[in-house]
Amino acid sequence: MREVRGIASPDPPARVLLKTRPLWKIRLTRELPRYTLYALSIAGLAASARFAIAPPRPPHTGAPPPRPFRQDLAAEGYAQLFTRDYLTWQANAPEAHQRALAQFTGPALEPDVGLQPPPTGEEQVQWTDVVQEREATADQRVYTVAAQTDTAGLLFLAVTVLRVPGGALELASYPAFVGAPATAPADVEARSRELTEPALRVVVERALRNYLASSGTELAADLTEDAQVSLPAQSLAMENVQRLSWSAEGGDAVSAVVQARDWRGTRYTLAYDLDVRRVATRWEVSAIEMDPDT
Repeated sequence: MREVRGIASPDPPARVLLKTRPLWKIRLTRELPRYTLYALSIAGLAASARFAIAPPRPPHTGAPPPRPFRQDLAAEGYAQLFTRDYLTWQANAPEAHQRALAQFTGPALEPDVGLQPPPTGEEQVQWTDVVQEREATADQRVYTVAAQTDTAGLLFLAVTVLRVPGGALELASYPAFVGAPATAPADVEARSRELTEPALRVVVERALRNYLASSGTELAADLTEDAQVSLPAQSLAMENVQRLSWSAEGGDAVSAVVQARDWRGTRYTLAYDLDVRRVATRWEVSAIEMDPDT
């Protein structure tokens, strides 16, 4: 109630204000959370599809791809020739040692490549072999050469060979005595799975017996039509089979360890890999110590 000039009058009636809004705005406000969820889901699926079709790649650094490593027989031979001449000397003929090394030396190396024999004695190299190599640069390779000498025993010499533009070979530095390549005890059984199928064992044993005896006629009965086999030049008599197992490389390949003897009575323990194939109801041998694809 309110009073106007002493006369009480009732309060004015309450008013309701109505505002109109477009229907699409009302629906949008109500459906907005659901539409947002749909959009995020579609974006996630699109990103997954993009990564599956075209996965991201590391940025291009400009570095060329690695070159395939190729064996260089000439460089290997060069390293062995140097090792033989370097380690062969006579104390009373130092000039002969320098003349032998003259083809390897140049202005950057001493005439005897730094090797000065003692006052007395001599050394001869009986054999050499490259046992390890690594690529130092694009045009340099380091060869570890095993050299058996008559006085110092077995030595390992690292020889760096440079192939200069034009293809010529030369020493890149002085040699270095190094240790033998790293080795570990043999653990053949840990990498193999025993062959237990009786029929296959019989075929493998019979084929190896005829193979070692160089008996091609008898061996042919256990071979496939396209078998790749070259009989050994020395005939051996197989005495027993020590182990038959599936090859560690997998596939239809069998590894066999056998004992055999030659005509003099010398005994050998030998290991062979055989490719086998099931033809109809029986096993046959398709290769013995050969790659049938080459």
